[in-house]
Amino acid sequence: MTTASGAGGAERPPADTGAHGAAGRRRRVARVVLLDPQDRILLMHGFEPEDPGRMWWFTPGGGLEGEETWAEAALRELAEETGITDVELGPVLWQRNCSFLFDGRRWDQDEWFYLARTRQTATVLTGLTELERRSVAGLRWWSSAALSATRETVYPTRLAELLRTLLDEGPPSTPIVLVPEIA
Repeated sequence: MTTASGAGGAERPPADTGAHGAAGRRRRVARVVLLDPQDRILLMHGFEPEDPGRMWWFTPGGGLEGEETWAEAALRELAEETGITDVELGPVLWQRNCSFLFDGRRWDQDEWFYLARTRQTATVLTGLTELERRSVAGLRWWSSAALSATRETVYPTRLAELLRTLLDEGPPSTPIVLVPEIA
C-alpha cells in the first residue's frame, strides 16, 4: 500500500511548466531516497543523450504536474520510473536548488528529497518518458558502503555522506537545506 506523510506533503505549488518553470520560477522536483529492507538505496543511471559517455547516478523523481502535492509527485514519479508502487513515503529529508545543462538546455530546479521504504525490490523501466528512454541506462540498489566507495558521479554530490548520516541518526527533525549545485 502506498502512503504519504511528512513535511510539505500537502503543499501545492504552481504547476510545472518545463525546465525553467513559469515566469522564471525554478522547476519543482520531488525526489525519492528509496531504501529496501537491507537499507540499500535505489539509484538511476543516467547519461547525456548527445554524449552517452557522460554518465551519473541520481535518485528517482521528477517535476510536479498540475495540482499535485510534492508527495503525490514523488510517488507518481517513483512508480513511472521504477515500477515500484508498494512504498511507505516518509518525511522530506533534504531540499536543494540545482542548475545543470542537460539535453541542450539549462534546468533550474528546486528539489525536495523524500525518505521512502519498500519491500518491493524488482524494478521495471516501462513507464519512462521519451527523454528518459534516451537518457536512462538502468537502475541499481546501492549499499551505503558501495556508494561511499564509488568513483562514479552521483547527485546530489554528498549523497554517500547524507545516506550514512540518515542510516546512523535517522531522519532530521526538519529538512536539511543542501548547498546549491551548479553544473
